[in-house]
Amino acid sequence: MTETHPDPVEAGAICSARGCQEPAAWQLLWNNPKLHTPDRRKVWLACEEHRQQLIDFLGKRGFLKDVVAHTEAG
Repeated sequence: MTETHPDPVEAGAICSARGCQEPAAWQLLWNNPKLHTPDRRKVWLACEEHRQQLIDFLGKRGFLKDVVAHTEAG
């Protein structure tokens, strides 16, 4: 059975860090070049507390493309 994971921006403005339920303040735009076309952007949401942790995680893997402020409009 295949699991589907909702787009985090559409699922609600909650931080993507494991176990965190804080409101998102940032969007971390990323892609895995082994899986995605160069123009594709996946989105993780981050609260203030977890922003740097998630940036470091994606950055070490070479996946991070941009960090922008999150707005309710996305």
